[in-house]
Amino acid sequence: MAVVLLVLLLALVLFGAGFALDVLWWLAVAVLIVWLLGFVMRGTTSHGTRSRWYRW
Repeated sequence: MAVVLLVLLLALVLFGAGFALDVLWWLAVAVLIVWLLGFVMRGTTSHGTRSRWYRW
């Protein structure tokens, strides 16, 4: 009985980790798209040079 519970627990943990990793991959893709759009859509200053769209 304990072996069955351990296998079920392992399956539950692996399913949860797989779901979390899938969500993290989609989040990473969304951040990459926003980061790339920031370089394309950044504005210009009054001197005609490109400004930084980030704060650091």
